[in-house]
Amino acid sequence: MATGSFFVLGAGLLLCLLIAGVESIGLCYGINGNGLPAPKDVVGLYQSHHFGAMRMYFPDQGTLQALRGTNIGVIIDVDDSNIAALASSADAAKGWVNANIIPFPDVAIRYIAVGNELISGNLAQFVLPAMQNIQNALNAANLQNKIKVSTSVSTGVLGVSYPPSAGAFTDDARKYLQPIAGFLAGTGAPLLANIYPYFSYIGHPENIPIEYALFTSAGPVVTDGNLRYQNLFDAILDCFYSALEKVGAGGVRVVVSESGWPSDGGQAASPQNAQTYVQNLIGHAMTGTPKRPGGIETYIFAVFDEDRKTPRGTENHYGLFHPNMQPKYNLNVF
Repeated sequence: MATGSFFVLGAGLLLCLLIAGVESIGLCYGINGNGLPAPKDVVGLYQSHHFGAMRMYFPDQGTLQALRGTNIGVIIDVDDSNIAALASSADAAKGWVNANIIPFPDVAIRYIAVGNELISGNLAQFVLPAMQNIQNALNAANLQNKIKVSTSVSTGVLGVSYPPSAGAFTDDARKYLQPIAGFLAGTGAPLLANIYPYFSYIGHPENIPIEYALFTSAGPVVTDGNLRYQNLFDAILDCFYSALEKVGAGGVRVVVSESGWPSDGGQAASPQNAQTYVQNLIGHAMTGTPKRPGGIETYIFAVFDEDRKTPRGTENHYGLFHPNMQPKYNLNVF
């Protein structure tokens, strides 16, 4: 749902961020691109545009150094290549925490994400044991109330997604996510979910109006009992809440660990659509969903385009900024 009118202003114009209520908005910082600025300059970019949080996909020491004392909230991912070792060894988990968390008491680390979209892949069996071992290492360091341990999942874990109240995990995902959800409920941690209405739209353009995907529908598109859905983002997020309820974890909060829209490289990928989606997502994150009103902690993918990702396509074109740190398009945060 759009929170105000705005003009689509062309690429390269000034990004103007007016700060009211944007503490819940973060940006994902991927580095798989050429000519990207140094971490200290990236952190300066966050500060100058008042983005309050960062997701980093591995514990890069240079970035962590640059984040010291900034109060920028951080999600740190565990490298997928480390997860099996962390699952099998409490000492390995303690070593990971000692190397990547303990030295940075002045970095506002919020979450450790044990795996990105590993449920239900071939590493899924290792996710919960690795989470438990890292949690135990945090407990030993008396950091359990400061930093929460979670994992990030894709919408592929949803077997039923319509209507939102019927949302449920696939049978395969549920065997992993039910105990993970129990762990999250016990520690007070959120589930991290990557939510991309773009992929839902291009997968079913004959059934999903693009306005519903871009937050620009004039009125409700889906009615689910007494709840009315005017955008697809809300419908997907509420599917996750329904699925969590069905595995006995209705109190677990969902943090949107990735969401965005590509500006090139595929169907409906354009600077105008990317600006429209991101602008409206920023405004909408302050209001919540029909099922769960309130702010939605959301991380926009991504700061920069990543031109080294393969195969080439839309994955290369999610950035809000060019490598010279000039914005692709104008945004306002209300």
